[in-house]
Amino acid sequence: MALLLHKRVARLQGLQKLNLTTSISKSLGYGFVRYIQTQPTRYTLNTGDKIPAIGFGTFQDPGAQEDAVSRALQAGLRLIDTARVYDVEKQVGKGIKASGVPREEIFLGTKLWCNNYHPDDVDGALQDSLRDLDTPYVDLLLMHYPCTFKRGKDRFPRDGDGKMIHGETNYVDTWKAMQELVKTGEVKAIGVSNFSKGEIETLINETGVVPAVHQMEVHPYLQQKAFNKWLDSQGIHVVQFSPLGNMNDFYRTTGWSKEVSHMMKVIDQPILKEIAAKHGKSAVQVVLAWGVNSGRSVIPKSTIDWQIKENVEADFKLDPEDMEKIAELDIKARFNDPSLDYRWRLYSDLEGIEGTVEGKTH
Repeated sequence: MALLLHKRVARLQGLQKLNLTTSISKSLGYGFVRYIQTQPTRYTLNTGDKIPAIGFGTFQDPGAQEDAVSRALQAGLRLIDTARVYDVEKQVGKGIKASGVPREEIFLGTKLWCNNYHPDDVDGALQDSLRDLDTPYVDLLLMHYPCTFKRGKDRFPRDGDGKMIHGETNYVDTWKAMQELVKTGEVKAIGVSNFSKGEIETLINETGVVPAVHQMEVHPYLQQKAFNKWLDSQGIHVVQFSPLGNMNDFYRTTGWSKEVSHMMKVIDQPILKEIAAKHGKSAVQVVLAWGVNSGRSVIPKSTIDWQIKENVEADFKLDPEDMEKIAELDIKARFNDPSLDYRWRLYSDLEGIEGTVEGKTH
């Protein structure tokens, strides 16, 4: 084990030396592309590393992700979020290379999927992600959900009745295996996603290792004020997925779509439009700025240039009265809830678990 660790660290250091020089423009074979070096808000993780406040999500649209990631980086974004189960890691890796932005300027995170949670499978899963991302390391590795699925190539293993088959180990075993990856230098920080408060407490109590990040659903309709306050008290940084709430059609078309997901879209709320007009911004920018002003990172997704530009420009200061008005939009509406499909009561001690629907994700 010690020899393997030594070899990995040496290989990583050798690869990083190739990327020490940062230039302002780089030839990509068809002229020169100037990449924008912005100075957006960044937060310091409990590891000491810094994470940008506004990032780029890569869920869905696999055919467009290579170009979208490249353009997002060139526009100034430096946080890229992806996951093994999204099936876009190859495209993300190519997009990073095509952007011309040096790897060391980018905060890149990916997630383990539930069929690779057995401790003996965690390292192999990481190697697969590093290969497809074409990178010697990731800045953040997350457990995608707390539930463990049966080991094997099938990401959604089901029995004859279509019920999900669980694995023989649990998320604590996975967490312990992830801690070993940090020692190799191939993972800079580890965290979790979609965990409840109790599940995070279990990780901390049984291993003594506090997650650097918890990625979870947060938006004006689901503000999770008490949980966010507790996470902050533990030194766990929050990255908001679905920061625009039910704007994504996925929540209205998935097999477990909840009735609440069909309500008025977050960004159509009149109060957000009023605040946007006041600042000369859009409602989308106000929602993202609300997350940033709350001390969290946000990872909106888009493959459209003007929307990417809007996201970059969403790092601005809201007034205290703006934050107070947005606080009133909290109706505890959780849109992401595949609990019945995964046969695991997700978010068990959190808000917004009412109205869970049974249906298949895939």
